[in-house]
Amino acid sequence: MTEHPISFERPQPGIDPTDPRGALLHTPAPPRAPEGALPAQGRTGDTPPTPPVPPAPAAAGGDPVGVSEHAQPGTEEPAGPGAHRPRPVPVQEGAPAEPAGPERRSGQPLPPGRPTPMRRDGERLRFVGAATRRIARGMDLDEIVMGLCRATVPTFADAILVYLREPLPVGDERPTGPLVLRLRRTDRIPAERDTEGSFVPPVQPEPADLDAVGAELCEVRPGSALAEVLRGVRPVFTDAPAARAALPELLGDRSELPIPEGQRAILAPLRGRRRVIGAALFLRRPDRTAFEADDLLVAAQLATHSALGIDKAVLYGREAYIADELQRTMLPENLPRCTGVRLASRYLPAAETARVGGDWYDAIPLPGSRVALVVGDVMGHSMTSAAIMGQLRTTAQTLAGLDLPPQEVLHHLDEQAQRLGTDRMATCLYAVYDPVSHRITIANAGHPPPVLLHLGGRAEVLRVPPGAPIGVGGVDFEAVELDAPAGATLLLYTDGLVESRLRDVWTGIEQLREKLAATAQLTGPDHPPPLEALCDEVLDMLGPGDRDDDIALLAARFDGIAPSDVAYWYLEPEDAAPGRARRLARHALARWGLEELTDSVELLVSEVVTNAVRYASRPVTLRLLRTDVLRCEVGDDVPQLPRLRQARATDEGGRGLYLVNRLARRWGATRLSTGKVVWFELNHG
Repeated sequence: MTEHPISFERPQPGIDPTDPRGALLHTPAPPRAPEGALPAQGRTGDTPPTPPVPPAPAAAGGDPVGVSEHAQPGTEEPAGPGAHRPRPVPVQEGAPAEPAGPERRSGQPLPPGRPTPMRRDGERLRFVGAATRRIARGMDLDEIVMGLCRATVPTFADAILVYLREPLPVGDERPTGPLVLRLRRTDRIPAERDTEGSFVPPVQPEPADLDAVGAELCEVRPGSALAEVLRGVRPVFTDAPAARAALPELLGDRSELPIPEGQRAILAPLRGRRRVIGAALFLRRPDRTAFEADDLLVAAQLATHSALGIDKAVLYGREAYIADELQRTMLPENLPRCTGVRLASRYLPAAETARVGGDWYDAIPLPGSRVALVVGDVMGHSMTSAAIMGQLRTTAQTLAGLDLPPQEVLHHLDEQAQRLGTDRMATCLYAVYDPVSHRITIANAGHPPPVLLHLGGRAEVLRVPPGAPIGVGGVDFEAVELDAPAGATLLLYTDGLVESRLRDVWTGIEQLREKLAATAQLTGPDHPPPLEALCDEVLDMLGPGDRDDDIALLAARFDGIAPSDVAYWYLEPEDAAPGRARRLARHALARWGLEELTDSVELLVSEVVTNAVRYASRPVTLRLLRTDVLRCEVGDDVPQLPRLRQARATDEGGRGLYLVNRLARRWGATRLSTGKVVWFELNHG
C-alpha cells in the first residue's frame, strides 16, 4: 500500500493537482461518455466494493482507536502493474451513477458532483494510514510536528496551527504552574497558489523564521472555554458555541487570522498518555468543501498519533540528556596542568543514539611533580557501564591520592569490581610518570598496550605484561619501569580505536603504530607533532565500519625537568635544620639567577622545615624545582597533614602556614605511604 494519499478530486482553481505533498480529498462527478461512444461493457454480476467501516472512537479517555495500517477490503490499490484491477460498473449514457451507501439503500439520488461515501471512506483510511506512518517516522519533537503538518496540508486541510504545552511534561512528571500553550509551528498551502479571497495564517514562517512565531504563548485559564474544549479531548468543529468562544483565547485577542464560517475548522486537543499536551487547529478555505462528521475521526487519529509520538520524543530526549550529562560528569571536564608533561584527550561515543559507554581516561597530579595516567574500559556501552565506570574512576582517583604503586592500584580496583558484582569486568592501564627521573612505571590489567612515539619519529609498542582484566579476582598484577625521554609522546587508548568487525586488535595496533610514525615524519626528526593535531590524525585512521565501540584516547608529551633545574637535599631532624635549609635555598637561587626571590623563599622554607623537624623522626627532604614557576617541596615521615588556623594574639606559634598562604602563589599538602609532602609555588621572571 503506498504511503501517498490517493485523490479523485477535481483541482481547485489556483492549486496544482500534482502537489507532491498530497492531493485533496474531494471526488468529482462521474465523467460522461463522449458523445457517440459506446457505454463501457462489464461482466455480469460486477458490483461496487463493499464500503469499509470508518474508525470508531476509543472507550477510554476519549481517544480514538488507532486505524490499522493493513489493507481494508475495497481500499487497497493493486499491488503491482500485473495485478488484477476490478472492472468499473457499466454506466449508461445520460443516466446518473448508481449511488452507494445510505443513498443507495434509501433510493434517494445524490446531487451531481458529490462523492460517494464509499469512495470517501476508502480514501480516509488510506490517508490516515499514510499520515500516521509519516508521523511515526519522526524521532524528535520537531520531526513529529513537521510530519503532522506535511501529512495534513493540503490533503486534509489548507492550513494547520500546532500548539504544544510549555514546558512539555516528561513521563510521570506532574506539571507545576498554569497550563501554557506555545505556537510550535504553522503550515499552509504556499502563498503563490492561494486563490483571491481565501484566508491565510497571519504569519507563515519558513523553517528559519519559526523562532519568531515560537514566542507566542497562550495561558489556558481554569474554567475558560478553551480549558473545557481541551478537557473534552475529542476534536470539535469550531462553529460550535464552546469552540467558537475558545478560539480568541487560543489565537489571541488581536489575532488577524479569520476563521471561515461553517464546518471548515476543527480544533483537536493533543492528548498524551496522561494529560493534554497541546492542540491542533485544522482549517479549510471558504471555496473548499467543508469538513464532514467523519473528518472528526480523521482529526482524532492524527491528534492521537502525534501526541503519543511527542510523548515518546520527549521521553527519548530526556533519556538522551541524562545519558549525556552522566557521561560528561564521569569524564574529566578539563585535564590538569602538570609539571613536565603536556596532555590531550579525545572521547567518541559508539553512536549518536548511544552516547554513553564504559570507556574513561584520567590524569591525576601526584606528589613530587609526578602524574598518574589512567585509561580503562568497562564492558558494554550502556548507562550501567557508565555508572560502573564512574565508580571505578572514583576509586582510582582515591587510590592515586594515597600514592600507591600502580600494581597496588589495580589490585584494589579488582577488589572493588568484585564488590560491584560477579559480572563486572573491565580493563585498565595505570601509569605514573616522574618528570625528574624521566621514568614511567606502568601496570596493565588486560588492556591494549600503549604506544610510545619517540622524538626521531620511531613508534614502538611498549612491552607491558598484559595481566588479567579487573573483576577476575585472585590475580597479581606486575609493574614495569621504562625510560620516558624528553620529547617522546605516550598514547593510551581503548580497544575501540584498534579493534572492529573488520580487523583484529593486533592488526589495529600495528596500523596505529604506522599512523603515528607517518604523522611524525611530517614535522621532521627534531620537532614532535603538535599534540592536539596528533590526536585528530589518530582518529582519522578510523574508516567506515570501524566504529563498533566507544573510544577513549589520552596522549602525554613528556617534557621532563632537566637535572640542572632540580636541587635536592636531606636534612637531619635537628634544631640546625631550618638554618641549613635557608642557606641551601639561597645558593640554589643564586645559581639560577633568581635572587629576587631569596627573601620570600628563605622565610617560607624556614617555616615549613621548622614544622617538619618538630615532629619527624627520620631525615627531612627538601627539593627545589625550577620550571615555569619555582616549586619547593618538604617531605617528612609524619602522616598528619598541617591545618591552616588563625593564631591568637597571645600564641607564640601557629603562624607559619598563614605566611605560606599569604606569600605563595599556591600551596598544599599530600599524604604519602611513607608520610607527607608540603609544597608551595612562587612566580619568577
